[in-house]
Amino acid sequence: MATLSKLYSMREAAEHNTREDCWVVIDGKVYDVTSYLDEHPGGDDVLLSAAGRDSTADFEEAGHSKDARELMKAYCVGELDPDHAVIPELEVFRKDQSSGFTNKLKNITFEYWAATAVIGIAVVAGILYSRKS
Repeated sequence: MATLSKLYSMREAAEHNTREDCWVVIDGKVYDVTSYLDEHPGGDDVLLSAAGRDSTADFEEAGHSKDARELMKAYCVGELDPDHAVIPELEVFRKDQSSGFTNKLKNITFEYWAATAVIGIAVVAGILYSRKS
């Protein structure tokens, strides 16, 4: 097996996390699986969920065959640079996803104001009703 000359940091690999540009890292090797998405027997969603991160554990848990391991070689684009293989834990946002936090905040804000409006209307209706009596 020839030595791969291209070294990537985990940060570089993590940038490739979309359907149009999908890389996975398995056992210290970097694979560009973009062209394989439609052919993957487990479906493209499996590879997309593994995109841009070290997916060694997921790959091993799936119990891939010898043939699958052999097929992977065609998609290998390099190796992780051992000096930059690990990045600190952080929340990674995909290029094509909006912030879940922002959406939750919008929903909470809407619910808060909706509840406040309902309570306000009930109080005003109660006051008006009591004045008529």
